[in-house]
Amino acid sequence: MTMLDDRTTAETLWPTAYPQGYAVVDVETTGLARDDRIISAAVYRLDAQGNVEDHWYTLVNPQRDPGPVWIHGLTTDMLQDAPLFGEIAEEFAGRLADRVLVAHNAIFDWQMIAREYARAAATAPVRQRLCTIALSKELNLPLPNHKLESLAAHFGVVQQRAHHALDDARVLAEAFRPSLHAAARDGVRLPLLECRPLTEWSDTPATPRIGHQASYRGAGAGSWRQSRKRPPCPHPNPGRYEDGKPLKQGMRIAFSGDTSVDRELLEDRAVEAGLHVATSVSRLTSLLVTNDPDSATSKTVKAKTFGTPVVDEAGFTQLLRDVAASDG
Repeated sequence: MTMLDDRTTAETLWPTAYPQGYAVVDVETTGLARDDRIISAAVYRLDAQGNVEDHWYTLVNPQRDPGPVWIHGLTTDMLQDAPLFGEIAEEFAGRLADRVLVAHNAIFDWQMIAREYARAAATAPVRQRLCTIALSKELNLPLPNHKLESLAAHFGVVQQRAHHALDDARVLAEAFRPSLHAAARDGVRLPLLECRPLTEWSDTPATPRIGHQASYRGAGAGSWRQSRKRPPCPHPNPGRYEDGKPLKQGMRIAFSGDTSVDRELLEDRAVEAGLHVATSVSRLTSLLVTNDPDSATSKTVKAKTFGTPVVDEAGFTQLLRDVAASDG
């Protein structure tokens, strides 16, 4: 009997506050940047106790170079006749509907999915996500690192094809179920986060279409990640934002968590207003923008430690309308 079929936990003891269903998801992509695309997706649907109901897998034609083939193994030829994301969006949505999205490093999978739906002028029916890395921390699992293979090994799950979406989703489903049961047994609150679908999106300049080789340097981890560099802010940092006063050019603004407007669009608007977009929170940060101030991200934790002012996305958007000129 496998972990997926073991149903020993008494339902009468199950926490009523826990979700009624889960969608364990894994997506393989052309890269890690904003303009990268999904090339395969898998979903294991689980019931409230983590038992498997069904699973689904598809390739996706990204209409561009497939990226790090040495990682995911999906070549241009393999993807050429695959459906476009818009053609599988409805079925994918049906697999996600009314369930909590579960993924390993869930923010990445969710952001890639949200972007694909935004490109397709649609919305993914996901309202909450659960990251199995965060759950393993809540459970204090003695893992050497946060890799999926380490979580799988802890629960005796055999991984057959790493970086294949269907097998990664299977492995995660098998590891999630005992994690879920351990949380229920110990009365652990699940680390659920809100998912905000993108309501505003703009494509970056055209990326290479499938069949045209992009330039990826080497095969080392992270060597294929695209980065976006911004020019330095021309204004000095005037200090922290004060409630009730306008933002001032040169203020250091950090962002954390999901935003309804695509993050890069929001950052672009901040830069255009003369603000400094910071990638982390420090004692010099003027303001943290987040819709989840109670989440345990490093930025929100540091903001609380340093006493950094915090506003939500809507409040920040209002403040952007009237940014005061720099004194410098």
